[in-house]
Amino acid sequence: MNTKLNNILLTIATVLLSLTVTSLAPATAQSVFMVNRNLYPETANASADIAAAMVTARREHKRIILDFGANWCGDCQVLDYYYRQSPNTELLAKHFLVVHIDTGHVDHNVDVAKKYHVPIAHGIPSLAVIDAHGNLLYAEHEKEFEHTSVEAVTAFLNRWKA
Repeated sequence: MNTKLNNILLTIATVLLSLTVTSLAPATAQSVFMVNRNLYPETANASADIAAAMVTARREHKRIILDFGANWCGDCQVLDYYYRQSPNTELLAKHFLVVHIDTGHVDHNVDVAKKYHVPIAHGIPSLAVIDAHGNLLYAEHEKEFEHTSVEAVTAFLNRWKA
């Protein structure tokens, strides 16, 4: 798909997601849904990013969430929004490092996804959790984060925190 069409589709998805998230959010919600157009850096070196995260995770005694997705993916953007909700923000800061890995149109970083047994061809976002030494603790297989909730993310983070 060309870049102009991708931008148009992302803009449409952003508007629709903003309306959906706003209408579903409780009246007390503090965070505003905003799309991060560079959430999954397309030019990043995923293997180098994971290696750097492992060094930091060993020093800070944290686990690493490998978040496979793409900037055009609405569910990926919603998952990021849920990451920024309390108590998820605090759980992430205390127990995890998140490495966002661009999958393009399921044609980018396929080797990294395969290494961590994440079937990105079944859909994104797809997550894996590794320890500070790169050992796989969890790999998503059932599209758990395709249409999720703040509470589901909280339960996931509590289950896998260091």
